[in-house]
Amino acid sequence: MITITHPQTQAEWDAYYDLRYRILREPLGKERGTERNEGDETAVHFALSENGKLLAVARLDRVDDTVCQARFVAVESTTQGKGYGKQIMTALENEAVQLGYGKLILHARDYALPFYEKLGYTLVGPSYKLFDVLQHFEMFKVLTH
Repeated sequence: MITITHPQTQAEWDAYYDLRYRILREPLGKERGTERNEGDETAVHFALSENGKLLAVARLDRVDDTVCQARFVAVESTTQGKGYGKQIMTALENEAVQLGYGKLILHARDYALPFYEKLGYTLVGPSYKLFDVLQHFEMFKVLTH
């Protein structure tokens, strides 16, 4: 059974940050701790599990009263392509709508562009290079209430 929750316990937080690190930072040769930032304190966090095993995470940040941002979206490498990313993004988008946001932005890694385009995101253009190595692209989606 698939569940999407918000981490609560220390064990849930540890697993959440571990997945973020292993998928988003370790492949770039970065040390533990780089998977966290100050926005973690105020963001809404999502954790997708199947039969108790954490498989995907994502974070929703407030930009302003009408715009929010998806960050740190990660799916366990052995389960990519099975729909977990789509499910966690749907949960994140639904929560954004409930919170009253009208637009969701994100900065996708180059290899993730097709995934987000399939979910209805529009490419704006190049945004920044993470650690001066990995090109990211700004994308957005207008949320319907």
